[in-house]
Amino acid sequence: MMSFLLALVFMVPLSFIKKSFWINQFMYFILTMLFCFKISFTSQFNYISYFLGCDLLSYIMILLSFWICSLMLLASEKVYSTNYYYNLFMLMLVLLLICLYMTFSSMNLFVFYLFFEMSLIPTLILIMGWGYQPERLQAGVYLLFYTLFASLPMMISLFYYYECYNSLDFFYLVYLLDNVFIYLCMNMVFFIKMPMYFVHLWLPKAHVEAPVAGSMILAGVMLKMGGYGLMRLMSIFLSVGMKINIVFIIISMVGGFLVSLICLRQSDMKSLIAYSSVAHMGLVLSGIMTMSYWGMCGSLVMMVAHGLCSSGLFCLANISYERLLSRSLFLNKGLLNLMPIMSMWWFLFSCCNMAAPPSLNLLGEIMLINSLVAWSNTLMLFLMLISFFSAAYSLYLYSYSQHGMLYSGMYSYWNGTVREYLLLFLHWLPLNILVLKSEYLTLWI
Repeated sequence: MMSFLLALVFMVPLSFIKKSFWINQFMYFILTMLFCFKISFTSQFNYISYFLGCDLLSYIMILLSFWICSLMLLASEKVYSTNYYYNLFMLMLVLLLICLYMTFSSMNLFVFYLFFEMSLIPTLILIMGWGYQPERLQAGVYLLFYTLFASLPMMISLFYYYECYNSLDFFYLVYLLDNVFIYLCMNMVFFIKMPMYFVHLWLPKAHVEAPVAGSMILAGVMLKMGGYGLMRLMSIFLSVGMKINIVFIIISMVGGFLVSLICLRQSDMKSLIAYSSVAHMGLVLSGIMTMSYWGMCGSLVMMVAHGLCSSGLFCLANISYERLLSRSLFLNKGLLNLMPIMSMWWFLFSCCNMAAPPSLNLLGEIMLINSLVAWSNTLMLFLMLISFFSAAYSLYLYSYSQHGMLYSGMYSYWNGTVREYLLLFLHWLPLNILVLKSEYLTLWI
């Protein structure tokens, strides 16, 4: 594991070489392919070096990070072509990837916490440096303070756990804590990161103001850190979780339904996709909170599926934005007439977003429905509503942007480029091919 960390550290000087944008991007792909050979099949930590190791859960998350980061450069060609501080952009990206890699491969809870919080800084700089509107400052502050609000209580509760049991290694996280206050202090930071309904307001703001790379990493990997942390820590809260997990499941399910209704009222494409993320991650959170085998595995599948699907949708929204210079659904109309092939990609990703076969989203949703209905029959109602409305807002996004009259103020246009089609293909392919080997997503527990 240390070898990949060193490879990433040595990519820092590569960011400063002039005209090295595509070399950088190629290197990310090379690293991704090399990491594919490191596959870890079990729930045991493999490839241990120093305090880094990798079990199947870590492996999937790190692979997702590498993949999304290599696609971020592919999506951000405009930063390079307009010469918009692209060397600093690549530096931020590699620092962010180092933070994510350390977060997911760390075997110590405190080191995990440290890099979990550190990953905020490059994301903040990405949003504030390469965002589009002046509101990006407000979005950055929201992002920072929502997360930092819960991070100090978590650090103190980690020290408390260390004081009681003398170790923070994941291997020794077996001593149960029966304390609701510690439960809230430790997990609140993950609820905010996921984000849970009620503490989700930073997400749409951050997404709408972020550049395409910022949106991709936020949707693709950053939200998954919350789920990853909960999956690691839920084992020490078995007793207290039996008592109060019901509260968070109810909030997530009702919140998922309400957010789905909010999606139907959005006129901004990015905002719609961001709110749909909240609905999907509400399902993931509920699955983890059931503390069942189906729930945990379904949540992992859903996290990977959402990471690829949401990231692809943000790419599509950005492709439209680069041409029409607007994200409004009132102006992005009739694109079917102009870019029929791009419409096919809109259709494919909208289908994946509403969990149509053969996407991973469907597999994740089936597993989560299984676990939640087994946990309580009453949740059937909200699961039905969430599934129905996810189809409704996905169709709304597709039909509004592709059909209708063309915007008359548009005077210049160009079709999709090979780079854009490749970018979308590389999102879509793993999303639909991974279903064939989905047992690897269930062996980690």
